[in-house]
Amino acid sequence: MADQDYDHTKVNLHGHWASPFSCRVLWALSLKGIPYVYIEEDLRNKSKLLLQYNPVHKKIPVLVHGGKPICESMIIMEYIDEKWPHKPLLPKDPYARALARFWVKFAEDKGPSIWMVYRTTGEEQEKSKKESLEMLRTIEEYCRINADKKFFGGDEIGILDIAFGGMIVHWYDIIEEIVGVKLFEAQEFPRLHEWVNNFKQVPVIKENLPDRDELLAFFKSAREKLLASP
Repeated sequence: MADQDYDHTKVNLHGHWASPFSCRVLWALSLKGIPYVYIEEDLRNKSKLLLQYNPVHKKIPVLVHGGKPICESMIIMEYIDEKWPHKPLLPKDPYARALARFWVKFAEDKGPSIWMVYRTTGEEQEKSKKESLEMLRTIEEYCRINADKKFFGGDEIGILDIAFGGMIVHWYDIIEEIVGVKLFEAQEFPRLHEWVNNFKQVPVIKENLPDRDELLAFFKSAREKLLASP
């Protein structure tokens, strides 16, 4: 790494092992080969540093570069891409860049429907299931339009792959198992399933995915506590 033209100012990432948002940042740093120090946060007892670096939302992930904190996973993504422009995550073409940002915004706006399936029951959950399916159908259609591409970013993983990866890959399947529903069916979303398989086979992604059994146990326990609370 020393021979590369990188900024070697210290990079710290405050995250949580089970968080898809932390994984987004881990993937981006790893894809670009940027050295960093990972700091695991206890979300029930947040560190003074985390509260100092993100006093507004008090959430992970937070990237700290040269003592300066950047919050929110997709904002961190753009910072990383601008600071270390090798292996770009965003397209260079202005129109393609705008299009990628549009779909990132879609992911941020619609992605919470998956988590509402996890967090709710009854009528509210049924509504969230419908919203989640609508989101998947929209992404599937976008996949079909770009059927000649391995990833949303083309032949290489880009910012949109990372945005959707933090929603669909690994976590969606676990939420379905915990809740006892099956929404992301291979026959209904064949192109999206193909993308998931391609994405998970990339070594950097595979190496930075949480253990499935541990993730399942973590979110199962968390949901039981969530639904038991008044």
